[in-house]
Amino acid sequence: MKADEQRTRQDDELGQDIAHQAPSLRLAISRNRPEEPAGRAAIRIEGLVRRFAGFTAVDNLQLHIPYGEIYGFLGSNGAGKTTTIKMLVGLLEPDSGKAWIAGHNMWAEPVAAKAALGYVADRSILYERLSGREFLGFLGQVRGLSLAETEERTAHLLALLELSEYAERLCGSYSLGMKRKLALAGALLHQPQVLILDEPFNGLDPRSTRHLKDLLLQLAQAGTAIMLSTHDLAIAEEICQRVGIIHRGKLLAEGSATELRQLARASNLEAVFLNLTNRQPEEASI
Repeated sequence: MKADEQRTRQDDELGQDIAHQAPSLRLAISRNRPEEPAGRAAIRIEGLVRRFAGFTAVDNLQLHIPYGEIYGFLGSNGAGKTTTIKMLVGLLEPDSGKAWIAGHNMWAEPVAAKAALGYVADRSILYERLSGREFLGFLGQVRGLSLAETEERTAHLLALLELSEYAERLCGSYSLGMKRKLALAGALLHQPQVLILDEPFNGLDPRSTRHLKDLLLQLAQAGTAIMLSTHDLAIAEEICQRVGIIHRGKLLAEGSATELRQLARASNLEAVFLNLTNRQPEEASI
């Protein structure tokens, strides 16, 4: 069996568990997916540049990610991943270039862009004196959801992410993995068209990691565009339709894992990554 055909079959099998556990989530996202003009990307980056104290952290970056794709954004520490993501979600202004979320310019139309976006940072920031349920209720108010919508979606997401029995506990008492899952629930509460995740698997045990992979595959199948950064290249190879490798702020290569393995004449994505990044001369980067 060809590698791409095998991956398609694996994706179908992995999605079945979440599909039967959470049909309401799948259907709600499908109904919420916009009718987009052919060729318009869910995430579009054109010429992003960001410098810090003389160093170029992100250097003329171009990216286009369609609806329904999981895109792995890979790079070493200091390669420019988090800086790129912070610009993309509107937390950091670029020196030049533009970015669009669901067709909305992040700096010209920030309210519309952020309404279409769910974001989980590399370090989850929660209100530690609120319970998990109260935290999601607060986010529902911020997002303009009705009380009924918030309560229904909160109950559903807590169950989906296996947090129901901890819902009344204070967020400050949560483990790292629980905090990561609650942050993801918050990002999904308003059923975004685009999901951006910075190191989403950090702190998760093997069961939670498997569950999150299944969930992301199901969300993508329903039409959500997902961009995730990760240091776990095996996860990226397993669930991402395409990956991009960034090094010293530049996108070195982009394509499916199969395409990149062929390009680098390597047996796996880890070998591709090391091959491409080790060719580059060492320089300081942010």
